[in-house]
Amino acid sequence: MEIRNIAIIAHVDHGKTKLTDALLRQTGMVAEGFSMDSNALEQERGITIYSKNASLFYKDTKINIVDTPGHADFGSEVERVLRSIDDVILVVDAQEGPMPQTCFVLKKSLELGLKPIVVINKIDKPAADPHRAEEEVLELFMDLGASDEQLNFTAVYAVGRDGIAKLKLEDESKDITPLLDTILAKIPPAETHTNIPFRAQPFNLAYDNYLGRLAICRVYEGKIKAGDNVIVKKLDTADYTGKVAKIFTFRGLEREEVNEAIAGDIVIISGIPNIYIGETICVDVSSEPLPAISVDEPTIALNFMVNDSPFGGREGKYVTSRQIRERLERELEVNVGLKVDFSGGDRFKVLGRGELHISILLENMRRENYELSVSQPQVIVKEIHGVKVEPFEEVTIDIPADYQGAVIERLGNRGAVMMNLKPTGHGNTVRLVFDGPTRGLLGYRNQFIVDTRGEGIMSSRVLGFRPFVGEIKKTAYGSMISMMTGKVLAYALDNLQTRGTLYVSPGTEVYEGQVIGNTSKGEEMAVNPIKGKQLTNMRAAGTDDNVMLAPPFILSIERGLEVMAEDEYLEVTPQSVRLRKSILTETERNRNKRTTFKPGV
Repeated sequence: MEIRNIAIIAHVDHGKTKLTDALLRQTGMVAEGFSMDSNALEQERGITIYSKNASLFYKDTKINIVDTPGHADFGSEVERVLRSIDDVILVVDAQEGPMPQTCFVLKKSLELGLKPIVVINKIDKPAADPHRAEEEVLELFMDLGASDEQLNFTAVYAVGRDGIAKLKLEDESKDITPLLDTILAKIPPAETHTNIPFRAQPFNLAYDNYLGRLAICRVYEGKIKAGDNVIVKKLDTADYTGKVAKIFTFRGLEREEVNEAIAGDIVIISGIPNIYIGETICVDVSSEPLPAISVDEPTIALNFMVNDSPFGGREGKYVTSRQIRERLERELEVNVGLKVDFSGGDRFKVLGRGELHISILLENMRRENYELSVSQPQVIVKEIHGVKVEPFEEVTIDIPADYQGAVIERLGNRGAVMMNLKPTGHGNTVRLVFDGPTRGLLGYRNQFIVDTRGEGIMSSRVLGFRPFVGEIKKTAYGSMISMMTGKVLAYALDNLQTRGTLYVSPGTEVYEGQVIGNTSKGEEMAVNPIKGKQLTNMRAAGTDDNVMLAPPFILSIERGLEVMAEDEYLEVTPQSVRLRKSILTETERNRNKRTTFKPGV
C-alpha cells in the first residue's frame, strides 16, 4: 500500500480544520459531527492550538494528515511538522486572501522545496473573490522566491464546512473527491526503503500516564519492531541507547497498536523516556544523524510564582511551588515552544512565543485546579555580535477606512512603521501592514478593539530579532487600588466609575492592595470600594437616587496580561482572575519608592 504524508497549513480561521474533518468524514474514518479540534479551549475559541495527526484510506492509499495551528504564537508546531511530511495543502480564505501566517507557513514550505497544493476555501462567502485570492497567492509565491516548478501550483476550490471541492469554479460537485484525487495525482508516494537500516526522527511529542513520553516520528528508512533495541543520536552530543516498548500508527484519529513500523509511515514510539524532537532513532551505530529540526526562539518572558495574596489557597487544589514546578516540567514534555528557568528558587521564569501562548498555558493550569501568580510579560532583549536586539513582528490589519487614522497614530507611538496601505476590495475596508517591535505591540489588542469599535481584524507574525529601538511610550493606565478588605458596595463604585474603568461589580470580595480598576489620567489612586452610604434621619435632595453602574471590564487572563503594570501581579485561580500590587499596603509601597528612587535619573 502506498503512503502519502501531508500537512494542512493556513492562517488562523481560514478553514483548515473543517477541511480535514470533511476528508476524514467522507472516507469513513470518523462519524458525523466529529471535529479535529477536540480540546475544550480549541472549541471555545474556534482555533487550532495543538497539531494533530490522523490518517485516512482512499483508493488503496494511506494518507497521513497533520492538522497544524494557524496562530503565530504556535508557529513552532508548524515548523517541525513541515520537516516530516512530503507535501502541504495551503488553505487560503477566498475573501481575505493571504494573511501573515499564510506567508510564514508558505515561506517555510518553499524553503524545504515542497510544492504546495493551494485550496481556495470558503468560496460560498458573499464577498468571496476566488480569482483575486488565487492571484494574491501567486504574488506571494513570487515574493518568497518560489521556483518555476513551485509557481506552477494546482488550485482547488472548496467549501470545507460543506465538504465540497472542485477543480474549476463552474464545476458541479457534491463531495471532497476532487481534492483527494489531486492529492494522489500531485503528491509523490513516500519512499519505502525497508531493506536498509532503520532511521526515524521525532517531530512531535505526546505524553501518556502509563507509557510516559511518546515520540511521534516519521520513519525515513528501514523497519522496526516492538522490543528492538535502538540508538538515539543527536548532533554535538553523546549517543544513548533505548528499547522500543510499543509502536502505534494512526487510523482516523485513533491510535492503533502494531508490531512493526516501516519506512514512509508516521508512527508513535514509546519506551524512550528522554527522547526529544529532532533526534535520530536508529539501529546501526554507523548511521548518520538526520538534519536537526530547529525551533524559533521565545520572544517574551514572565515569572510564575506561588499565589501569596490574602485570598491565596481559597479556590485552588495545587498551590505550592513544588506542584507548580512539576506541572511546568510536564508541560515541557510536549510544549517545545516553551522554555522554563527553574534556577530562581520558588520563582520560575517562563519563556514563550507570545501572550496567547502563555495565556493558553495559564488557562489550562487553572482548569486543572492550579492557583498561581504571574508577573508582567517582558520582551526578551539580547545581544548578538555586540548589538542589542529585540523581537520584531509584522502586523496586518483590516479595518474600515474611517478608523485608519487612529490605528496609524497608536501604532506609530508604539514604534511601528507602516509598510503598506491598500484597499481590500471589500467595501470601505483597507489593509494596513506595519513592522514594529514586539515590546510596543504588547498590550495593544484591547486598545485596537476600542479604536475600531470591534470591526477590525489584526494578526501578526514574528520577523526575528532586529536592533533595539529605544524607549517606547505606551498609553499609561493608572491603577485604582483598594485600601480596604471587604465586599464592594454599589454606592462606592458609583463615585469611582467617573474616575476610570472598573474591574469589579457590587458584592465582589476585594482585599487591600488589589487593583479594582484603572484611572483615566494614568495616576495611581488608593480608593475605598467598600464605603457605604451614611444613614440619617434627615431627608435631603438626591437621597433616594438610583445608583446606575456601567458594566465592569471583566478581567480575563489575556486582558490582565495586557493592562497590568510592572509592579503588579496577575492572580490566576480556578474561579477568579485578579490584579494586585506586588506590595499590598500603601505605606510599604511608598517606602519602597523612596528606597529605589535615584535622584537625577
